[in-house]
Amino acid sequence: MPLLDQSFDELKFQLKQGRSLIHAGMDPVFYLVFRPEEMLDVKRRLKSWIAKLKIDGWDVHLFSMADAVHDILRNNELRDVWLQSEKEDPFDFDAINKTLSDVLVGRDELKGMLLEKLESLPRNQNALLLVTDLEAIHPYLRIGYLEQRLQGKFKVPTVILYPGIRTGRTTLKFLGIYPEDGSYRSIHIGG
Repeated sequence: MPLLDQSFDELKFQLKQGRSLIHAGMDPVFYLVFRPEEMLDVKRRLKSWIAKLKIDGWDVHLFSMADAVHDILRNNELRDVWLQSEKEDPFDFDAINKTLSDVLVGRDELKGMLLEKLESLPRNQNALLLVTDLEAIHPYLRIGYLEQRLQGKFKVPTVILYPGIRTGRTTLKFLGIYPEDGSYRSIHIGG
């Protein structure tokens, strides 16, 4: 899909320009927005995009939301209790999702993992964090929540691969199914 590649080229241009002229916020956060039905195409292009960023001199680091959510839920001390509870009522999706959401949001574990990753990155002009697999946080939270909670902590350019629909200059619909949200303080490309 040429539009994905055009959006990626625009992202590379914006990364070179930086955030110096942006008035919405100071954090160097960029959303590469693509339609939800393009998720597989984005995953197929990811290695190529990383290689192109490296050719441009970026030291690319990855943070997979899917891996983070998996680690948090797999290593939780209450996991066995959850699994037993699910066996007793396997179709109580509301209760299951509430429990998992409470762990990811209520305890700020996901925020903590992302912050730890951000703080571990070298503070040089070439470091770049690429956040992938956002679909893994559905239906628990949206990335805008984490971005707001981590405001001021993004010391390196951070690119968020965002499956959703861009409905305005700063308004996005996560996965195309959530209500429009205009609280993102970042640069949106594509969509």
